Amino acid sequence: MTTAVEAPERSLLWSHEVLGLHVIVDSAGSVRLGAPDQDWNVLLPLVEVTVTGHGRTWSGERFIDTVIGERLTYRGHETGRDGDWQCTTIRLADPVTGLAVDITLGTYPGAGFLRSQVRLVNEGSAPLRLESVSSLALGGMADATGGLEGLTLHWADNDWLAECRWRQAAFREHVVALNRSAHGHEGRGCFERYSQGSWSTGRHLPVAALTDRTGRAWLWQIESSAGWRYETGEREGAAYVALFGPDDAHHQWHRILAPGEEFATVPAVLAGVTTGGLDAAFGELTDYRRRIRRAHPDHTALPVIYNDYMNTLMGDPTTDRLLPLVEAAGAVGAEVFVIDAGWYDDDAQGWWDAVGAWEAADSRFPGGVRRVLDAIRDHGMTPGLWVEPEVVGVRSPLARTLPPEAFFHRGGVRVTEHGRHHLDLRHPAARAHLDQVIDRIVGDWGVGYIKFDYNINIGPGTENGDESAGAGLLGHHRAHIDWLGSLLDRYPGLILENCSSGGLRMDYAQLAVVQVQSTSDQQDPLRYPPIAAAAATAVTPEQAAVWACPQPDFGLDEIAFTLTGAMSARIHLSGFLDRMTPDQVALVRSGVAAYKALRSEIPESLPFWPLGLPSWEDTWIASGLRGDTATWLTLWRREPTAGAQGGDPRPRNRHGAGDRTCAVTISHLRGVRLRPTVLYPATADATAAWDASVGRLTVSLPRPDTAVLLRLSAESPPREL
Repeated sequence: MTTAVEAPERSLLWSHEVLGLHVIVDSAGSVRLGAPDQDWNVLLPLVEVTVTGHGRTWSGERFIDTVIGERLTYRGHETGRDGDWQCTTIRLADPVTGLAVDITLGTYPGAGFLRSQVRLVNEGSAPLRLESVSSLALGGMADATGGLEGLTLHWADNDWLAECRWRQAAFREHVVALNRSAHGHEGRGCFERYSQGSWSTGRHLPVAALTDRTGRAWLWQIESSAGWRYETGEREGAAYVALFGPDDAHHQWHRILAPGEEFATVPAVLAGVTTGGLDAAFGELTDYRRRIRRAHPDHTALPVIYNDYMNTLMGDPTTDRLLPLVEAAGAVGAEVFVIDAGWYDDDAQGWWDAVGAWEAADSRFPGGVRRVLDAIRDHGMTPGLWVEPEVVGVRSPLARTLPPEAFFHRGGVRVTEHGRHHLDLRHPAARAHLDQVIDRIVGDWGVGYIKFDYNINIGPGTENGDESAGAGLLGHHRAHIDWLGSLLDRYPGLILENCSSGGLRMDYAQLAVVQVQSTSDQQDPLRYPPIAAAAATAVTPEQAAVWACPQPDFGLDEIAFTLTGAMSARIHLSGFLDRMTPDQVALVRSGVAAYKALRSEIPESLPFWPLGLPSWEDTWIASGLRGDTATWLTLWRREPTAGAQGGDPRPRNRHGAGDRTCAVTISHLRGVRLRPTVLYPATADATAAWDASVGRLTVSLPRPDTAVLLRLSAESPPREL
């Protein structure tokens, strides 16, 4: 027989009507985030903190159930506005250690997202060694039945040449039912994903989701270039999600807080919808990403970019090789011309381990690089250059002339990785060196676009005194982001591209500052479609640079295929355009023109995936943009067996593969009379038929390895005579 215990009195501190979330405090001062009618034990403490000597109440792989999290008590809150943002800061304190914790929750009126960041201050008398801090912790999540059987997990693997590979599985496949009542305890494990080293997205995207069968979705993002981790699992019969920046166990991060010192976590965001599923949730996240970005004219101008690297000069530019490409790129309508890697290479042993000074190579540019930069401007384009600012080659004179403290160290030894040392941008000499480089390139040479690359994973970070390696990495990256912002302060029109061997540092710590994000280094046009289609899950469409690399040995279908995949994002054009036939050039030019007609709609549109997020091997792939005036749909058909090399399997049959037609259901257009129009290319011989009653579009691509961009616009009602 059990005795009923009266629930403690609870008070509402904050609410988010769209997400249905509330911050509640009980009579003991404990604060939770969730629904007001939920079982108190289902909910998590508002902030979870582990400090050396103050761990968890239940040991395992989880970073929840922390002793300090349970002890934190309410001591006040305040609400205000920061521009259009509505922000509430809830103040908590641990009576044992003297740790003060402020969590700020921000949103926009009517928005379906919540941004959270935590600030900790040691108000005690003894130092505290932080080991992990949650940026956002939420419990009480369940499917429509109130259980967990109907939940689905969604996460994205990420790798060089294979970015944005989304996967899904039933929640119960990874978080098994353990029969808590038989054991009296929760499980010790969870589903987790985390970064490793300095490539923040070298293994996974810091984005994941839970959905149920009714269309409800919870989608989250962590904003860190220097370590992140999320976990989800079962607690008291419901699901929970906890989002973290770097921690001691996974990133060699700890932070000593002396009395009076403070630390701020990386931000995290939760986007949620009650209907519409993952597509609708990504719409909310896309809106959020646009709101946190630094304002810049590039976000709406979307100039067409030509870059000499991909499948073209491949890091070996010279004046003689560039000038024909400059003329050809200008002739097809490019508006930015980027000279990629190798422009500084004047070393007989190669440039990889000698970089750092970023001076133009005399042997490559007789008479100076300005001749090429002037030619770019003469053809109506903005000149751009590739720079890898955070590294100095081991053979570079700068490796000896810059102060030792300006470089990453671990164990008292300067870190070396793949022939490079790594600058610590917290050191004034490192920052002064890079400022001098950029002032020369931009201020003196008139370069208006810089592609910043990052081609090494330096490991856990750098140690400075008693600083942990992970704390050093976080400190460097915060200084790096501050430096990027300072460049835009000095040169407001400068366009910055973020590249890390393609998309290996594709996070919104950096994307809130830079304008363009490389999505991949993938050189196989037939392998790019799943990356291009899913890129909008990681970055807004107007920031996502997708390669289009037509070549003179391509047939017209191949040229159109590589161009079509980039037209709902940012075209990164490459290829030997100067060697093409008139028909080939005309097809490229018409693709660029079609993009220019469409691009003004991209910055306000929201992505969707009518065949679901693509799998790597899919034959049929579809991605769309939903705008105010029309809907745009890109559809790829890849041949399941053609082009296999070395046993590498080609796309498998799915979504009607093997057929020349594919039926695509577009729910938000059900019941609307539409006129499907082929925007590009005419050479694909595509046809499209619309069934308004069920919202189904049937597209025919008669040949494999072709693609089409369609515009779906409402038919005007017939005029009465």
